[in-house]
Formats: sequence, C-alpha cells, structure tokens
Amino acid sequence: MSLMKHSGSFALCAALCIASGCNGVSTSADGGTPSESSEVACKLSYSGFNSSPKVNATSTWAWTCTPTTRLMTGNGIPDHSVVGGNFATPISAQSLSVTFPKAPAITSQSGTALVRKPYGYAFNSVKFDPATDGTCASTATSTAPGGGCVAVMGRDPWNLEALGGAFAFGADENNAHVQPNGQYHYHGMPEGTLAKTGKSVTLVGFAMDGFPVYARYGYTTATDASSAIKVITPSYRKKAAPDAGRPSTTTFPMGTFTQDYEYAAGSGDLDECNGRTGVTPDFPNGTYHYYITDTFPFIQRCLKGTPLQ
Repeated sequence: MSLMKHSGSFALCAALCIASGCNGVSTSADGGTPSESSEVACKLSYSGFNSSPKVNATSTWAWTCTPTTRLMTGNGIPDHSVVGGNFATPISAQSLSVTFPKAPAITSQSGTALVRKPYGYAFNSVKFDPATDGTCASTATSTAPGGGCVAVMGRDPWNLEALGGAFAFGADENNAHVQPNGQYHYHGMPEGTLAKTGKSVTLVGFAMDGFPVYARYGYTTATDASSAIKVITPSYRKKAAPDAGRPSTTTFPMGTFTQDYEYAAGSGDLDECNGRTGVTPDFPNGTYHYYITDTFPFIQRCLKGTPLQ
C-alpha cells in the first residue's frame, strides 16, 4: 500500500499521543494504519490521568465501529494540558455515548444549522460547540452586569461570540471553556492537540453528520495530495458596516456578535459550512470534510449531512 494511504493514520496516532502526553494507554488493534478509509477511527481507545492545573482527572475515551456507524464513548475530560482560562465551573466528567454515520452523505447543499447542540466531537470526547448562549439587547451599553447583556440563557437578538469579541467568556489556551454542568468544550482551534503536530493535515474528530473534521492545515489544491500544505482559510468576513439596530460599535467592536460576519463565496478555501470536498491522508479517495479555522466561524456552524442523534 502507498505511504499516502497510511500517512494520515500515523499523523492521527502521533497527535493523540502528543495530546495525551502518552501518560495513559492508547490502543489501535489495527496498528494505527487502517487499510481502508472506512476503518479510520474504528479501533482507538485511551485512558490516562491529566494532572494539569485545571483538570486533575482521568481522561477516558474510545472509538469503535459497526458496518454502518461510528461510536464514540468518553467522559469529556481533555487529554491535554489546561492551564489558563477563567472557568465559572470546574471541569468535570460527563457520560458520553455518541453515534455517527459511518458513510455520511450530503443532504443539504447550503447546510443545516443546529441550535445549541454539539456540532461534533474531538477524538478525546471533547465536543465542538462554537456558538454561545449569550446575547445582548439592542439597547445594551456595557458588558458589565446590568449593561444589557447576559452570558447564559440569553433571549435578546444579538448573539455573542465566544472568541474575539468584547464579551469575555474565559476561554483558555485551547480556545475552550466550561459550561455550567462542568462540560469542557471547544469554541475554536484545539491548540493542545495540535501543539506538536506541525504543518500536517490532521484529523481531529468527526462532525455529528459523520463527516471528518480537520484543523488548520490542508492541501493547497483540494483534490491533489501532492500539492503544498497551507493554512486553510474560511470564506467569512466582518461586515463593512454594522446591521441596523446593533448596539454601539464603540462599546461592542465588530466581531462581538455572530451577526457581524457574512459569508463571501470564494473569498477563502471553504464553503458556508467551513468545509470542502477533496482528498486527505485518511480519505485518499476524497470526501467532504470540515475544517477548524483560526478565524470566524472557527468551527462550522452548519452541517451538510444528517446526524443520527
């Protein structure tokens, strides 16, 4: 078999080992080199204690497959260091069991948005959850309490972004923070997983519709695995002017709200769901796949396929 077919699996295993610090037990019954893309992430497991300051708990996760589904079980405890962040609630173990289609299909050309649901999961069972439940009223004047914004259970029209805006959501060095129930989740680039992988096309997890999720790097030409590797860019940009009725840009700079961004087809490498169709080391015959990017939308805000749950 060709090196191209195996290279993604080597990168994946290396990334998982790096992310965990190799302090636990990570296994792949097929040696970490699946012979066909259908076997990607079908025989992975890990259990190890994470002694970093904000964790101090055991991270446990596993990925298995049936002929038609891919199953992830885990406790949502990150397997990488967490040092920074301002968490209102400590990270705590969850009981997660999530099923993904193993042979996903595009069912919506423009993508379907999910409302306050995970858009997918990283291999370490930490969920991808780019949106927030925070909002501001049109009359908002401050990010301080009583200023017209709330961080949770918001019902006002202006949706707060977790990254890059005026409102502080306490994200750590991995662009993640913790929900009130203690669940750690990514709003953007999972830096802890990528820290030592370099410029490689790295599979970091799966979206709920079963399509793979990559982070930061991809091929310059989507259909050519021999093309140069580059930083993949989204096709979203900040609007030239704020929408009518928006709170003042003096207090809330552009980028504070989800509504401050617009999709501009062709301005970047990706479509409106932060994905594209092409080859990857893990899927040498090509597949639709999503990217986590360094700028908005960070993690995709819509799905091209249909989740099982």
